[in-house]
Parts: sequence; C-alpha cells; structure tokens
Amino acid sequence: MPKNRFYSPEQLALGAIVKLPESAAIHAARVLRMIEGESAILFNGDGFDYVCTLTSVKKSVVIAQVTDSAVVENESPLNITLLQGISSGDRMDYTIQKAVELGVNHIQPIAAERSVVKLNPERAAKRLAHWQGVAHSACEQSGRAVVPQIAAQKSLSQWLTKNPQENANRILLNPVGAKRLAELTKPKGEIQLLIGAEGGFSLNEISIASSNGFQSIILGPRVLRTETAALAALASMQSIWGDF
Repeated sequence: MPKNRFYSPEQLALGAIVKLPESAAIHAARVLRMIEGESAILFNGDGFDYVCTLTSVKKSVVIAQVTDSAVVENESPLNITLLQGISSGDRMDYTIQKAVELGVNHIQPIAAERSVVKLNPERAAKRLAHWQGVAHSACEQSGRAVVPQIAAQKSLSQWLTKNPQENANRILLNPVGAKRLAELTKPKGEIQLLIGAEGGFSLNEISIASSNGFQSIILGPRVLRTETAALAALASMQSIWGDF
C-alpha cells in the first residue's frame, strides 16, 4: 500500500477522478515532491482507504484517479466523546491532534467559565474550521479512515441542555471525591469525558456536571495541565477498556 495519505472531502469510488484539496496538493507537490504516476491513498471519512494514481501534478493542483479501495478496521472499540474546555495557544490544537490519534469519536469544545480564550462568533467559526483541519491531518498520520467531527463551541450548560444523560457514561476529571478509572465498571455505550481548560472548572460547573451524572475521577497525585489531562485519561481508558 502507498504510504502517503491525504484527506479529500470528495465522493470517492473506483474510477473517480479527484482534485486534491489545495493544502494536500501543495504538500504532495512541493513537500513530498510526488510526480505523475505515483500512488497515494485518499480517504473522506467513510471508513475506506482509496488507492489512487496521480495523473497530474502541478505546484498547487494535483489530480488523482481512484484505482482500488479497502475498508480500514482500526477504530477503537470505545465510543468516546471528549468535552474539552477551550485552551489557549497551541494547547487546543495539540489536544485535538492527540485525541484523534488515541481514537476519540467526537470532540465538543466547551467555553468554560475559566477558559482564557473567549471566542466571538466570527473567531469561533474560524477556529472550528482550523480544528477540523487538525483532525483531518491527525487521521492522515494515524491511518484512521473515520474522521472525528469537531462541534461548535458551547458552554457546559448549553451542551447539557441539548444532551440528556440517557445511557451515556459520564466522567469528569476532578480530584474532589474522585475514584480511579480502574475502580469503575467497564462502560457500555458512549463515554463522555469532561476536561477543564487552564483554570479548571468553576465550582458551579462542577456542581452542574455532578448533578447531570458525571462521575469524578483522579489520574494520580500530580496536577496535570489541560492538554496532558485529556490525553492521559484517553490513554488510560484505551489501556483498561480499549485496544491498547
């Protein structure tokens, strides 16, 4: 199988002729210096890898034709939604990138009371598009063919209003009154993991989360940064209940 993988939002099928997205085309042509006749893999999130041949390579325009396809079976057995308090700088990008590599299914950015970053509607739309691009790149690197979707930012209260608990298993990183992951029964169905931003959650947010079924857990005696906490929790879940 070819080693270079690119995300394409196009409908992919055997024989289809596809124009790569500009960023992928630039990477293929200028960075990887691929040439006509070389093979690559395209994926669009439907669970398949599509082998293709590059039929035209220019500086920012690359055309490919699909020659084969194969189902990709590397999704985690855990259905995890990460509710991540929005963090500043590269921290949010890093968290999204690594969460995708660790098998998360959905990511919901939470505009927490103590989030350093406050996004107005225009900035929020731009960040959402950027974050989804980070998820695409993480899938390219990790070999996933199902792309986790990044939702538009919401406050915790807004999200809870739209998402009643039902059969979800809700977990909150909070050292007060907490258990360890290994003490919890293996979840059946969706896991909803709630992580605070740089300043953690306010007492009000913790109270709201607890009253809506979130079980507090602790990951050890040391205080973890927001980007470390999410990834440590996801890796622990995959080790205890998943496919690590």
